[in-house]
Amino acid sequence: MSPAAAALLVLAVGTYAFRLTGPVLHGRVEISERVRQLLSASAVVLLVALLATGALTEAGGFAGWARPTGVAVAGVLAWRRLPFIVVVLGAAATTALLRAAGVP
Repeated sequence: MSPAAAALLVLAVGTYAFRLTGPVLHGRVEISERVRQLLSASAVVLLVALLATGALTEAGGFAGWARPTGVAVAGVLAWRRLPFIVVVLGAAATTALLRAAGVP
């Protein structure tokens, strides 16, 4: 077996085992309310970090102002509870118009 196939097999088994622990341990492990709050907050922090990385960087440097502005417009539209397609199209249109105007 090649090293790549072995690594793939190990990752597949690990992923399956990790997903299986939830149903197996459900009801057997008690999590305090404080830990639940911290887990909820950490999920939000992780999502914001991924959003910031994707919105602000490209090839290891700053992505320019058009993309973060499009993401900000999407945030405002989502906050206003507009349909998802409107949010996506608004962000794309904002970014495209700024890039067409010469904003990097």
